Amino acid sequence: ILDAIQRDGRITKLALAEKVGLSPTPCWMRLRKLEKAGIVSGYHASIAMRTIAPVATVLMEVTLASHRQADFDRFERVVRDIPEIVACWSVGGGVDYVLKVMARDID
Repeated sequence: ILDAIQRDGRITKLALAEKVGLSPTPCWMRLRKLEKAGIVSGYHASIAMRTIAPVATVLMEVTLASHRQADFDRFERVVRDIPEIVACWSVGGGVDYVLKVMARDID
């Protein structure tokens, strides 16, 4: 069920049941339980940004000079206010963050 709704969040109840090999009512009940348990937290649209405007997508690594909690907190506050940064992941292994940046061009 999870795989099917991740691939197509707009799948009908009947098509979902057929895809997972259940009858519609038990399939729908299982999906409702997944939603109520918070396992399925929402349904989202994937936007084809290039159809709206030219866009460059860049993944970049960030390593902070200092590793105090206050430094991490300050960095994350600043990142939230930059609209071109659409995702920020905290990672380990010598790199502190990976950012996904979307802008009109690389410059």
